[in-house]
Amino acid sequence: MNQTARIFVPRIRSGLPLILCLALAMGGCKTMDRIGSFSARDNAALKGDDNSLRQHAESLGRRYDRNPADRETVLAYAGILRRLGQMEQAAAVLQKEAARKPDDLEILGAFGKALADAGRLTEAAAVLARAHTPERPNWSVLSAQGSVADRMGNHAAAQGYYEAALKIVPNESSILSNLGLSYALSKDIARAEETLRLAVAQPDADERVRQNYALVLALRGDFKKAESIGRKDAPPERVAANITSVRQSMAEPDRWSDLRRLDQKSATAGLQ
Repeated sequence: MNQTARIFVPRIRSGLPLILCLALAMGGCKTMDRIGSFSARDNAALKGDDNSLRQHAESLGRRYDRNPADRETVLAYAGILRRLGQMEQAAAVLQKEAARKPDDLEILGAFGKALADAGRLTEAAAVLARAHTPERPNWSVLSAQGSVADRMGNHAAAQGYYEAALKIVPNESSILSNLGLSYALSKDIARAEETLRLAVAQPDADERVRQNYALVLALRGDFKKAESIGRKDAPPERVAANITSVRQSMAEPDRWSDLRRLDQKSATAGLQ
């Protein structure tokens, strides 16, 4: 869904920490659950445009109504609801299945991610902690735990989760992207840029990873390069609005004052 791939929020007024948390919430990681167990039709629909997503969601809804205990239908239906932005409904569908199958790690993982999507972070953290075990660690769940921890303000814990996930899948672009954003939230912008530069160099890097890299480049004051990266996936007018959003937020009197000074120092390099 195109909307969820937009990382910057034009004319935001709530400061850089919120922009970075939005990036984590809206696509800093690949929040869709593993879809390999779904039917070929479900997999194709999940990758389709908005119209095909809505049509298939209606079909899956009817399948779910006929048999709400069918595990694969639950996962497919919840997945497509999340893609459509219906986070609370997805969480409700998965909650029922998790109650029926409290030891199903994949269901718990999907439920925890849906709760995180819905902003129910404390609940999400509790569910995700049960969604894998030390004997069966899941990198996707670890990355989701990191995203939740970052959004709750515990950046050190978040970085620990990402690092553990990278031990399982080294150089996975979505984890590197989240880790880079976590460094940015910790105000380690140089390390954030280095990590996101590595993320975009990976073969599986997608639009969300590139937009997160552009965001951190803008935070460093490298507006020309941020614009160049952003234009690979977005029209120039949206890129300009995104860069303006970051610059406006950097000018706010908050805890990012050091970044504001960087912005002022590099102002001549940015968009006018």
